[in-house]
Amino acid sequence: MRDGINLAKLGIPAVALVTEEFWSQGNFVAESLGMSDVPRVQLPHPVAGTGSQNMTAVADSVAEQILTALEATSD
Repeated sequence: MRDGINLAKLGIPAVALVTEEFWSQGNFVAESLGMSDVPRVQLPHPVAGTGSQNMTAVADSVAEQILTALEATSD
């Protein structure tokens, strides 16, 4: 979440990828840093350590959401 916020503050289009386990924490961090509108996409938890096949499946399932969120930041 912080990486996405830091990039957005620099004017670089960013989308934070946050697992469902940490979604509410991501909301808290975004609000506490005054960036509650930073785009984010929710991923299943866990992703890390689940193998490359699963990580590819997760990436495929959220790719369109990420692109849509990035396009919205450029409007």
